[in-house]
Amino acid sequence: MIETVKLNEAQRKSRRNRNVALGLVLAALVVLFYLITLAKIGGYWN
Repeated sequence: MIETVKLNEAQRKSRRNRNVALGLVLAALVVLFYLITLAKIGGYWN
């Protein structure tokens, strides 16, 4: 049988904030890799 853990309001808020922060970091990395790719293809670093 699977037992679930009940989180209190502070724990849910903390988890949500951590997930939002992780999402923003991942989005920033995607943008960074995209810009680096554009710069390499565009020949800005030659």
